[in-house]
Amino acid sequence: MRRSEERIFTTHVGSLIRPPMLHVRNHNGARAESCPNTAEVLLAAAVKDIVKHQVAVGLDVINDGEFGKSSWAAYILERLEGFEVRADQLQPLDWLGRDRERFADFFAREMPRAIDGMPAEVCVGPIAYRGRAEIARAIADLRAATAGLDSGEVFMTAVAPASTAYNGANEYYGSDREYIFAIAEALREEYLAVYEAGLLLQVDDAVLANMYDSLVQKSPARYREWAELRVDALNHALRGIPAERVRYHVCFGSWHVPHMADAPLEGLIDLILKVDAQAYSIEAANVRHEHEWRVWQKVALPQGKILIPGVVTHHTTTIEHPRLVADRIVRYAKLVGRENVIAGTDCGFAQAASIERVHPSIMWAKLEALVEGARIASAELWT
Repeated sequence: MRRSEERIFTTHVGSLIRPPMLHVRNHNGARAESCPNTAEVLLAAAVKDIVKHQVAVGLDVINDGEFGKSSWAAYILERLEGFEVRADQLQPLDWLGRDRERFADFFAREMPRAIDGMPAEVCVGPIAYRGRAEIARAIADLRAATAGLDSGEVFMTAVAPASTAYNGANEYYGSDREYIFAIAEALREEYLAVYEAGLLLQVDDAVLANMYDSLVQKSPARYREWAELRVDALNHALRGIPAERVRYHVCFGSWHVPHMADAPLEGLIDLILKVDAQAYSIEAANVRHEHEWRVWQKVALPQGKILIPGVVTHHTTTIEHPRLVADRIVRYAKLVGRENVIAGTDCGFAQAASIERVHPSIMWAKLEALVEGARIASAELWT
């Protein structure tokens, strides 16, 4: 993984807003049964276009926008055996923490599923990976789109064990450990496919943070037990993949809700740094978490590691001023070393194929501000 040795590099978290041409795919992101060939051709064209757009903006580390996925995490259930979704069995959204009670009127109006629950994702048999065709297609589309382009490094995202089937229930395995490690072993096949294709692997893990509030109310020890098991399982899935080929992304959920129940970064940082990755992408630009740069006054970034702080956010339609972006970058560079910082985004601009967090024009303006802010910061840091 390249470091910011001569200037601050830029990247983003992964999920970009899908273009209208992909609407031929149904709301679950599955292939359009009536015209699968057309759907695949349109997907490849869309990936090629989004790659060119990222390069034109000036981003250094780019991806496919996650265009082949239905969402950042739920896509994996389309690639795993052993699960069934039960529409008549609603699972409470514990990952929203106490915000569901604090802001019940808000959720009832804006996100009623938070009150009612969502269909349970139930493990009913042995978990195994069956997404070989899908991951091969995604890799082929991305490699074709980046061929011959001066696109820097290229990454592809995959979900973490902790964030797999996050509305799930285990009815098959005898213990939580057996269940989570079975998930990890299945995910390993996808991780290896990305790595062996020569791409950087980014592992996405919002739920590691999102379960904090709910479990800590039972006891801090309960959360630690829950989280440490899932970090151990992730490292099990990553075994043999060099850390310098792995990015680990932790956020607090892209959904536009109060976020008062978000976990404090200081309560998670040791768990995050335990993951066998070289780079850590952490939400840092929105008003609930911007102050957490202070964590790095007390916690040393381990030798050889890279920090990817979010310096623009999906949480607001306001475009960050490049000077503000530069100030954020400079602050982190002074804390952990300029060569150890890559400027990034808080989270994905599209939580799912059909859920846009901002208008596409705003997304691109934010990414342009990110690149310009990095240019300004570089001029200051390398003088």
